[in-house]
Amino acid sequence: MTAIPPLEETVSRRVQYLRVFILGFSAFIFNTTEFVPVGLLSDIADSFTIAPAQVGWMLTIYAWIVALMSLPMMLLTRNFERKTLLLSLFVLFNVSHLLTVFAWSYGALLVSRIGIAFAHAIFWSITASIAIRVAPPGKETFALSVLATGTGLAMVLGVPVGRIIGQWLGWRVTFAVITVIAIVVAVSLFSLLPKLPSLFSGSLSKVPEILKNRILLGMYLFIFVIFSAHYTAYSYIEPFLQQIGLVSEHFTTLILLLFGVAGIAGSILFSQLGDRANTLMLVISSVVVSFCMLSLFFTVQHSTWLIVVILLWGAAIMIIGLSMQIKVLSIDNSAADIIMSLYSGIINLGIGAGALMGGQAILLMGLPSVGFSGAALGVLALAILIILFGAIRDTR
Repeated sequence: MTAIPPLEETVSRRVQYLRVFILGFSAFIFNTTEFVPVGLLSDIADSFTIAPAQVGWMLTIYAWIVALMSLPMMLLTRNFERKTLLLSLFVLFNVSHLLTVFAWSYGALLVSRIGIAFAHAIFWSITASIAIRVAPPGKETFALSVLATGTGLAMVLGVPVGRIIGQWLGWRVTFAVITVIAIVVAVSLFSLLPKLPSLFSGSLSKVPEILKNRILLGMYLFIFVIFSAHYTAYSYIEPFLQQIGLVSEHFTTLILLLFGVAGIAGSILFSQLGDRANTLMLVISSVVVSFCMLSLFFTVQHSTWLIVVILLWGAAIMIIGLSMQIKVLSIDNSAADIIMSLYSGIINLGIGAGALMGGQAILLMGLPSVGFSGAALGVLALAILIILFGAIRDTR
């Protein structure tokens, strides 16, 4: 029998690059649909005659499903052929989005988001390895950076553009547009990707060992608390700006855009300085995030200062995520897949917990309290970080 030539020899480099970019665009679509409700919270609440705090449950349920199911679904689907699995995820993604578009009640909307969240959980457990396999030889890091860029652009472009569409045509149209784009992406993946037998060989055998590592657990605790703090305030930034700051819808869109742009700037800054100043950047960024949330109430009616706060906040939260990603990976290179799956899950737990706590803060203390509540959690995260660094020094 004639041997099958290596994948990179059977297609042109142009096609290989195109595969990577389509996967990066897939990451953009999946992350856009997770975060775009932040920019549409008031519109969704009005359409179902409920409070924005109740709509926050949509963010919480989505994030927690992604968090809790990423590792189990990665193991459950470990033997599936990757192209077929990826296309099946897009089927679930699109069917669930159609239910979102035609949701007749808030309950139906939640059910649709649960379907999307399951697709999201599996998507992130397989896409990085697919991107590496289809990338041109020697371009594996480039492939991962394209996925990261797609994720970042979801915040920079996806959320504000989704909000603009929702403002002009209604929030349902935003999700309809996402569905149409996702169908185009799925067709492109069907045409471009080869058959990709699973190469996964991991198991849960490493998990008990990982969970005994107190330093890693401390890192996970910090990332959970700091992302909970962030999303306590950020989940409700749209109604906060409009109801407390009395800013226009267009200025609200600009603020969301600037937040995303600042995140990209933060990633660039970290790429330049992170190797030699990782810990210092992490501490400073944690302080900045807490300070920005604390000052949100006092700056919301002063556009110049509000923009400064948003830019600092967006850059700092991106630096925190990148810095902690490097730190957790340094714990055990032999268990990188499981460590990163748990890391992603912890972040999504924080997203869900933050949206929930922000909603409860609104119900108990009113919308002005979300920034203060997030700042309080930020101070707790900073305390955990200081204790963690002390523990690391003691082990040396």
